[in-house]
Amino acid sequence: MQDERAPRVKNRAPAAIQITAEQILREAQERQESQFRAPKQRIEDFEELHEYRGRKRKEFEERIRRTRGNIKEWLQYANWEASQNEFARSRSVFERALDVDPRSVQLWLSYTEMELKARNVQHARNLFDRAVTLLPRIDQLWYKYVYLEELLQNIPGARQVFERWMQWEPDDKAWQAYIKMEERYDELDRASAIYERWVAVRPEPRVWVKWGKFEEERGKLDKAREVFQTALEFFGDDSEQVEKAQAVFGAFARMETRLKEYERARVIYKFALERLPRSKSNSLYAAYTKFEKQHGNRTTLESTVLGKRRIQYEEELAHDGRNYDVWFDYARLEEGALKDLREDGATPDEEEKATGRVREVYERAVAQVPPGMEKRHWRRYIFLWLDYALFEEIETKDYERTRQIYQTALSLVPHKQFTFAKLWLMFAKFELRRLNLGAARKTLGTAIGMCPKEALFKGYIQLELDLREFDRVRTLYEKYLEYDPTNSAAWIKFAELETQLEDFARTRAIFELGVSQSPLSMPELLWKAYIDFEIEEGEREKARALFERLVALSGHVKVWLSYATFEAEPIPVPRAQREEEEDEEEEAEVPMMPGDPALARSVYERGYRDQKAKGLKDERFALLKHWKEFEENQGSPSDVAKVQAMMPIATKKRRMDNETGQMEEVWEMVFPDDEREANPTSFKFLQRAHAWKMQQAKQGGGGPAKAAPAPEPAASSGDVTMADGDDAAEELSSSDED
Repeated sequence: MQDERAPRVKNRAPAAIQITAEQILREAQERQESQFRAPKQRIEDFEELHEYRGRKRKEFEERIRRTRGNIKEWLQYANWEASQNEFARSRSVFERALDVDPRSVQLWLSYTEMELKARNVQHARNLFDRAVTLLPRIDQLWYKYVYLEELLQNIPGARQVFERWMQWEPDDKAWQAYIKMEERYDELDRASAIYERWVAVRPEPRVWVKWGKFEEERGKLDKAREVFQTALEFFGDDSEQVEKAQAVFGAFARMETRLKEYERARVIYKFALERLPRSKSNSLYAAYTKFEKQHGNRTTLESTVLGKRRIQYEEELAHDGRNYDVWFDYARLEEGALKDLREDGATPDEEEKATGRVREVYERAVAQVPPGMEKRHWRRYIFLWLDYALFEEIETKDYERTRQIYQTALSLVPHKQFTFAKLWLMFAKFELRRLNLGAARKTLGTAIGMCPKEALFKGYIQLELDLREFDRVRTLYEKYLEYDPTNSAAWIKFAELETQLEDFARTRAIFELGVSQSPLSMPELLWKAYIDFEIEEGEREKARALFERLVALSGHVKVWLSYATFEAEPIPVPRAQREEEEDEEEEAEVPMMPGDPALARSVYERGYRDQKAKGLKDERFALLKHWKEFEENQGSPSDVAKVQAMMPIATKKRRMDNETGQMEEVWEMVFPDDEREANPTSFKFLQRAHAWKMQQAKQGGGGPAKAAPAPEPAASSGDVTMADGDDAAEELSSSDED
């Protein structure tokens, strides 16, 4: 079997003679064989000529006999006869071809071209006349016919041809060609009459515009105005017809602008824009805006810009009617227009119309109710109602309408699923501004009864506080805490109210009720407020009792630290003693009662033991650090040394990782008392190693081992001593041998 694989190239060395691609192409071109060309014949006498013509005619006749419907063969035959100056024979061939296909435009054009080349003008005219009679819808034949007559300076004949053509109501180019011919020969009145016939046949805006421009260019301004006015009367005042005639309005206004009739142009623009939908007049608005920028004043220009922006907003809302951001912008636009009118001193009718536009926008906006019952869909929608109500209250002073707006908005919101406290509160504040306190309280009471909410309680309480109705405030706080007894902030605010009213017994009772609630959000805030209250009152024993309760309840390290700080720092003297001294000296500072460092130290010791019993190393270290700072400020050196001796040592240990099965090194904090109780011998050895390393560091001897990096919890403090157990043991043993 033959191997079909490509042959292997054994010698890959470059050839001795290199050939470029250009050389290959040149050789391929040179080696091409020349194309076959028919030999040229020289005819010496008439006999040979007759023989040649007979042979060619026989060939042509044979070909058209075989393919009678092929017009190309007929054209070649007829053109060959014409090249032999046998025009009679050529006409005969063309006539025979026309019998085959009388509607072939190419055949008629070739026939007339042959006659024109032979300067048989009358024959050509007759042919064009026959052609346009047979094919009146072929514009090319008419153009050729007209061109022939105009070329022969037979203008009446050309006009007559155009008149015959216009009877068939051709397209616009034919009418324009007729008009241009009349303009070339300064027959402007005839051209105007042609325009009139044109608009009668095809009354489209562009035809009216061209006629008006023609009359303007030839200086007949009254005639131009008459043309445009006739066009506007023809289209009428209907919005659809006005939309169709925008081009006529624009051209009419531009003509008046060119004639410096600015008021007439402005009236034309406004007439059209008032009857057009805002979303369908972008181009006309753009032209009007440009006109006002060039020839208008500030007021007209602003109104034009407003109209343009209205169109933009309407288009966006037509695409998405529930795009509330667009409604906000639209309403602000109309409100700004109303304010500008008032500043410019508008008439009451204009102001009333602008107010109606603002109300219309708001009514359309609030009609777009969100489809679902999810609160996130209603948030932006409710602000539309609020803005609407504020507009009626502030701008129009229609207070009854404002009240109806609030009531309608409240009736729309599904309060069983969700509510909006801002809506209720703004309604109540509106009633308060109208000096209708009963209605305001009734509104907020209805809100709390129907859909209680934290913001509603806060707003109602603040309203009563502003009115100094403290009994009502107490009642509201009671309702608030019945609704949500786990709210620490509510308990604190209630207690602060009683403190401001100097009813301290009620304050303590409220705090006691608050801290007794079992499920409580952020109880640490309530305990802190209770303790701060007792400290402010100078009741150290009561505050200490609270700390003891909190320690027993929580036992968190921060509680122990706050307890110790409380025992160490001074607090104000009791309020009764403070008031007696204030009566004697009005401007004296508040006397303070000093703290007890011994009690603070005992709290630190209790806290340390508690954290040790719970096995919380990080919390023990934080407590020791705080304790050390306390002893440095208020204790003796021996107290500082005692706490320093309790500081943990960071050691590096090796252990097996359960997941990877490999040995890993971890840092651990070893507390002296833990190690002393668990492994007294190894702890003593570790202390000697650590002491030796510290001695080496002080002497600057640069021992064989350096302190290893501390773990993350100890790195920030700098108080945890560090040692590598294995390295220290080796160094210590070598030191003992020496």
